[in-house]
Amino acid sequence: MARFICAEHRRWRRRGFTLLEVLVALVIIGVALAAAMRGALSLTTAAEDTRYTMLATMVAENRLLELRLARQGLDVGQTSTPCGQAEVEFECLQTVKSTPNPFFRRVELQVFRVTGDGRRRHAEMMAVLPVS
Repeated sequence: MARFICAEHRRWRRRGFTLLEVLVALVIIGVALAAAMRGALSLTTAAEDTRYTMLATMVAENRLLELRLARQGLDVGQTSTPCGQAEVEFECLQTVKSTPNPFFRRVELQVFRVTGDGRRRHAEMMAVLPVS
């Protein structure tokens, strides 16, 4: 009779999971899901940064092209102007410096995106333009 009870008890014991095993499995699944969510957030942030860098590069290229086509005198100095592209607002910092050749000016253009956290530079370009 004792042998029958032990065999029956072993069969009942093998049919399910204990509460501890279920809790350990839930913790493992929770850690894996948290890591996956963090990875997805990182990819989303990287894609957003890439988009802003691409738009800022377009802004810088457009501004340098405008200066090249305007053929106006470039005064040495620094100016900051708001500029935008694709409904994203940027700030353009334009620095004009003299060169050893008086007929040319060095134009440095930095494009920043202003957020609540501060200012972040997304693009920087330089060109040497003729003075008209």
